[in-house]
Amino acid sequence: MADSSTSPWADWQGHALVVGVGGIGQALLDALPARAPALTLWSAGRRSRSGPRHLPLDLSNDASLAALAARAAELTPLRLLICTAGLLHDGELQPEKRLARVRRAQLERSFTVNAWGPLLLAQALEAAVPRHQPSHFASFSARVGSIGDNRSGGWYSYRAAKAAQNQLLRTLALEWRRTRPQACVTLWHPGTTATGLSAPFRGGVPPEGLFTPERAAGHLLDRLPHQTPEDSGAFLAWDGSPIPW
Repeated sequence: MADSSTSPWADWQGHALVVGVGGIGQALLDALPARAPALTLWSAGRRSRSGPRHLPLDLSNDASLAALAARAAELTPLRLLICTAGLLHDGELQPEKRLARVRRAQLERSFTVNAWGPLLLAQALEAAVPRHQPSHFASFSARVGSIGDNRSGGWYSYRAAKAAQNQLLRTLALEWRRTRPQACVTLWHPGTTATGLSAPFRGGVPPEGLFTPERAAGHLLDRLPHQTPEDSGAFLAWDGSPIPW
């Protein structure tokens, strides 16, 4: 991984927030001090984490989002916001292999976290995003959220929720081009990574196609700084290649 001497963020002043402190989120928190040493680093999520700058946050809870919004002044200017939060399986919630397994409650849970969560996060923190300084908002989408690339079907809730996130944040990118013209919004597919989210579904993934959290974080931190406001709203794979909508 690059260090601060080679990072485009080496001289950035302000704050950075990583939402979601699972495998990739923690790897990002570990790597960012070397990339952006002058940014004050925060974390947020439902999991507890030691340290003075961890904010409790449940993206499915309006009161929790309101509490985060109330602290926006502490995060101003928010130069870097990375949302790694996602929900694929949890108890009764499992990817649906066929239409007969689709349930309204599971659709709603998936959309609450995977589609609406990142947009409501941006709404809660918009006041902290600078109007006249470069900034990045990267949110983890998924290749299975691509409508054009869907060749196998199934996974109704997760596919649809990620596709909805793509549309919502693409729309946000267009709005911020007017109100925050130096902001860059990126939809990011991190690749199949050895985390709890992918654990039940990676049996057929070849070893070279399964990333460690540290490698997945490195891919993002290598490429995100080179995205420009003109690129805002892009849907990218872990190697920086565009994914069809």
